[in-house]
Amino acid sequence: MSKMTFQNQQILDEKRSQARFGGGAQRILQQHQKGKLTARERIEVLLDPDSFQETGMFVEHRCDNFGMRDKKFAGDGVVTGHGTINGRLIFVYSQDFTVFGGSLGEYHAKKICNLIDAALEVGAPVIGINDSGGARIQEGVDSLGGYGELFHRNTLASGVIPQITLVMGPCAGGAVYSPALTDFIFMVKGSSYMFVTGPDVIKTVTGEEVTQEKLGGARMHNTQSGVADLAFKNDVELLLETRRFINFLPLSNRDVLPLRPTSDPADRVDMSLNTLVPTNPNKSYDMKELIQRIVDEGDFFELQPDYAKNIIIGFGYMEGSPVGFVANQPLHLAGCLDINASRKAARFVRFCDAFSIPLVTLVDVPGFLPGIEQETSGIIKHGAKLLYAYAEATVPKITVITRKAYGGAYIVMNSKHLRGDNNYAWINSEIAVMGAEGAAEVIFRQECKDPDRKKEIIANYKETITSPFVAASRGYLDDIIKPQNTRWRICKSLKYLRTKSVNKPWKKHDNLPL
Repeated sequence: MSKMTFQNQQILDEKRSQARFGGGAQRILQQHQKGKLTARERIEVLLDPDSFQETGMFVEHRCDNFGMRDKKFAGDGVVTGHGTINGRLIFVYSQDFTVFGGSLGEYHAKKICNLIDAALEVGAPVIGINDSGGARIQEGVDSLGGYGELFHRNTLASGVIPQITLVMGPCAGGAVYSPALTDFIFMVKGSSYMFVTGPDVIKTVTGEEVTQEKLGGARMHNTQSGVADLAFKNDVELLLETRRFINFLPLSNRDVLPLRPTSDPADRVDMSLNTLVPTNPNKSYDMKELIQRIVDEGDFFELQPDYAKNIIIGFGYMEGSPVGFVANQPLHLAGCLDINASRKAARFVRFCDAFSIPLVTLVDVPGFLPGIEQETSGIIKHGAKLLYAYAEATVPKITVITRKAYGGAYIVMNSKHLRGDNNYAWINSEIAVMGAEGAAEVIFRQECKDPDRKKEIIANYKETITSPFVAASRGYLDDIIKPQNTRWRICKSLKYLRTKSVNKPWKKHDNLPL
């Protein structure tokens, strides 16, 4: 090796070492004091050991304004590259708060855009780790242009590759729209927040005083706004759960679904399900218990568990292959559909359909939530989102009615009329415009004043109208099943539906009721 070659290698090693040091020891210490990992530490926890291949390590900004010419850091405040999670290819970018507060400038944005372009070309998910003060003020319109380019990439990638955003610090102003355009958002309690306008601006404009946490913290976005999907107690927990979550997703819309070995028999019978639903129709039960009892090894990854609790969404495996679950939750609002539940489920259904993940819908719904607030807030349009999502979905769609399916909500929850592939009902379930007692009061108001006659009318109505055998006789149900056999009936359906193919009319795009 020549002396010049050796010197060049030393220079390269020194520059790499300097780049890996980010904004310097003091700023790294400050990051740790806040209970946060650095950009590179996060990547190390997220990806398989020694799998990360960095790109753009030596990229620097070209801004000369406000003394920026003398303030240059290799990488320009974001670490980009690819690696693996459990051996599967993943592209990742991680904003470095120790460099210009993680702010996004022209070349910072170009690095992220180049990463998404590469992920699209090879068909692999993008995980973005956000920890940024927002647009780099010194770069002006170049910074805004960078955000515009990023938003465009997010839109192009939507439905093609999974996009997951990990908000692990501040994310404010225009920066919030990149996470909003991605498929899933995970946050850290106490150290991450998202808002379009911060507390200071709000106080100046409206006079309202509010903290960052209350305005855009993880708790608010996971319980009230529905912007985020999950919140974790610290950086490490979030990153480890992201590793688990990615196992449920294909690498792209053209990739096959992941498979994993299971020792859980597909034909497993669970006798305890026969007593899951209370005999008293006014008593509730936990629908999550049903999901956990029918998925492989009881492994269910729930999303948005603290938002719109009257509906459950999440992923599980059935016979070694991932499935998306949508289920009414009787423990909250009796499982009624409302605005938030409809929006929550509709977006999930559309994601599953985009990536060919089969859908299992578990139904126990008394109808749409009544009330002035729901109507004036647009329940008609928002409820239609879920209806539309199910109607346009072409993936295998299986529905099980566990107790009741009343009114328009029966139709919306993946009924046979929306092209459900296999629609089942448990033996004691009811399907009708409304419950037998309410219907009797409407149709036979005078006769129901006699308690004995009322009981007779209700019994007759159940037999002739609400019985699942009536719906089955019309072809609206494919079968009436015993609760104990729910798992193996779903597994059988999924197995034969693997090759399902649907031809749809050509259209430029749909006009979803937004």
